Amino acid sequence: MRRALTGPIALIAGFVAVHAWLGWLALAAPGWPLGDVQFVYAFWVQQALDTGRIVGIDTAWVYPPLALVPVFLPAIGGMDAYPSTWLTMIAILDAVAVGVLTGWGTRRDRLPIAWWWLGFLLLLGPIAVGRIDAVTVALGVAAAATILTRPAVAAALLAAGAWIKVWPAAVLASAVVALRSRLLLLASGVVVILAVLVTGLLLGGSLSLFSFVTEQTGRGLQVEAVVATPWMWAAMLGVPGVEIAYSTEILTFQIAAPGTEAIAAATTPALAIAVAAILIIAAFAVRRGAPPERVLASAALAATLALIVCNKVGSPQFSSWLAVPIVLGLVVLGDQGWRSWRAPVVLATVIAALTQLIYPFLYDWLLAADPLAVGLLTFRNAASVALLVWAIVDLVRQRPAAAHEGINP
Repeated sequence: MRRALTGPIALIAGFVAVHAWLGWLALAAPGWPLGDVQFVYAFWVQQALDTGRIVGIDTAWVYPPLALVPVFLPAIGGMDAYPSTWLTMIAILDAVAVGVLTGWGTRRDRLPIAWWWLGFLLLLGPIAVGRIDAVTVALGVAAAATILTRPAVAAALLAAGAWIKVWPAAVLASAVVALRSRLLLLASGVVVILAVLVTGLLLGGSLSLFSFVTEQTGRGLQVEAVVATPWMWAAMLGVPGVEIAYSTEILTFQIAAPGTEAIAAATTPALAIAVAAILIIAAFAVRRGAPPERVLASAALAATLALIVCNKVGSPQFSSWLAVPIVLGLVVLGDQGWRSWRAPVVLATVIAALTQLIYPFLYDWLLAADPLAVGLLTFRNAASVALLVWAIVDLVRQRPAAAHEGINP
């Protein structure tokens, strides 16, 4: 009975159940969790079909150019079936990621990791399948599973993910800094970058291929962002001049209050400095002789969290990114992974659960600055900060390999 419940067949059944539930929630839950897919992604595709002008190629776009592939692919089922085809595509990508992670059922030692990811997705809710980030997370999980055995493949997957949504670049940069296969990782990543750029140029793109770098510079503080938490409390307490307003340009809710523009502008350089500092700390840890696998795990987690905590945007799908560095840590740390990685696993799981409560179920309450919703948001954001601090402290504490005997990647 125990072998049956922990074997590949049980995992397949769990995978189907979780994705069926998430798909139903994405279509039926309040707050339109599949809204971006139904009303934004599908609009971009329909616009290209009607006018021949493609976002990211002929016009500026908020996403890197490779994001066109997952955005346009569901159109093969027809525009009326676009949402359901999207959900099918995400389920297939997640299935492949689980297959790679578990060696297609041959790596029983990794089945608990796959189960954790399924539980994480279940707790995260419909947002786990309702945004383009789901594509990059699937690529990231597959990369995490192969980073030590097939670094070139892992780097290609992470580089492809970064050309869909930038955040996987933090994991790839951490691997380049930490691992001895850094030249192979770099070479593989560069090949993908050049392939994307050449393809984009052949399709007629030019500077529009890089428009994602500047398209979001004018954004204000999104209500869910970590740095916006004090203003959410101010809105809850009725402080004059603090409002939650809808931006028709960015199609999201932001904080309108004195000083928020300056804070929003400061987050971009702060984010870059934070990631650079983490990578420098990781480089010094490697030079001190710390185990490369442990450095990679902590650096990837810290860098990913820096992109979340120091961001003026706080979209709920950002929480889905945490699955990749957590899976990466559990994979590369081997037998000691669950013991030494307990705190990140627990905190990431809590963050996922709180994120689903906030969006989609209590999102209207949050926009009304209801105390319960603001309190849950504060707890979620505090957990993200605590996890970032844990990852940085763990990275700073790295010691030569002799002090870490027993780690078996």
